[in-house]
Amino acid sequence: MKILRILLFSLALMASQMTMVSADGTYHFGFKKSVNGQPPSIDEEGFKGLLKQHGAVFTGDQTQKELYLTFDNGYEQGYTGRILDVLKEKQVPAIFFVTGHYIRTESELLKRMAAEGHLIGNHSWSHPDMSQIPAERIQKELNQVKDEVAAVTGQKDMHYLRAPRGIFNDRSLAVSHGLNYTNVFWSVAYRDWEPKKQKGWEYAYKNVMAQLHPGAVILLHSVSSDNTEALGRIIDAARAQGYQFKSLDEMKLRTP
Repeated sequence: MKILRILLFSLALMASQMTMVSADGTYHFGFKKSVNGQPPSIDEEGFKGLLKQHGAVFTGDQTQKELYLTFDNGYEQGYTGRILDVLKEKQVPAIFFVTGHYIRTESELLKRMAAEGHLIGNHSWSHPDMSQIPAERIQKELNQVKDEVAAVTGQKDMHYLRAPRGIFNDRSLAVSHGLNYTNVFWSVAYRDWEPKKQKGWEYAYKNVMAQLHPGAVILLHSVSSDNTEALGRIIDAARAQGYQFKSLDEMKLRTP
């Protein structure tokens, strides 16, 4: 009986802890990875309804062999120029989600992104947890990025947002969507954002290729030397499998 009481108490404690973790409705984006080209899933994470309600992107059309390349650019590690070289050589469009730090320090790279036909997206000015700041600050964070990118590049429109660290809640999605942003999450990713923990181009290549699926939104961090070295090979191998790289502006069907 004592063991049973302890077990019931433990289960109750676990349940209360799970409730406390999501008591304010905040989520850190995650998903079940694609295997063998099958669709990835966000069915068990608890936020699929929120993404659908606020028009967010997880994947494109899962019946079509289309891929969307997205890069997060919080700061520059010396690789974005080479990434742009590869994209230009392969004629592949991408979107670069930038922060205020990146705008202030890398104006020439921003100009090149825009001049070569890539989209520039919003990654917030100071990379805060947007689920924990008021609506007024969310608006200020996003407007400052949009305005300063426009001043540097002439790109007046900015419609895509990637939440810093993938953290969001109903309010942050609602506020940003109300400002005419589409929140762009991802369906292909791996731990690539630590410059001192790079493992070679083959590691990046294998991680990305193992997760490819129709309609994939691929998240890569531009601070990764592995990504930089693997990018051309990933593009060639994906095309060999019949995939086509598209701009987010060309996404006709999105999920969820």
